[in-house]
Amino acid sequence: MLMTKLRGVRGATTAGSNTREAIIAATEELLHALVEENGLDPDDLAAVQFTTSPDLNAEFPAVAARERLGWDAVPLLNAHEMSVPHGMRYCIRVLMFWNTELSQREIRHVYLKGAVNLRKDLAGAAKR
Repeated sequence: MLMTKLRGVRGATTAGSNTREAIIAATEELLHALVEENGLDPDDLAAVQFTTSPDLNAEFPAVAARERLGWDAVPLLNAHEMSVPHGMRYCIRVLMFWNTELSQREIRHVYLKGAVNLRKDLAGAAKR
């Protein structure tokens, strides 16, 4: 019998610019890819945390989850990453807390666009 455990699913992408439209579009694309890669049901999400690089402040990434994916019952949190001199620009990161029967090794982390370079070791075949 498989047991459901709380697992973390990571992903990141880059927005084309610091505009509301660019942040929402990049976040929506990332979330759709994470759902598709993992067969994820939003009802199984405990919470989702988004972070952005300090140069992204035109909109909250959580807006994409609520408005575009309908995740209005999922607890969502937005924050800024540390301002590190060599940090990636226009970067949106996500950590999903997911109740699943999958093992850690079965989880598919997704890194898109310029963010592919962040964690090649985790991205696996899900890199785009």
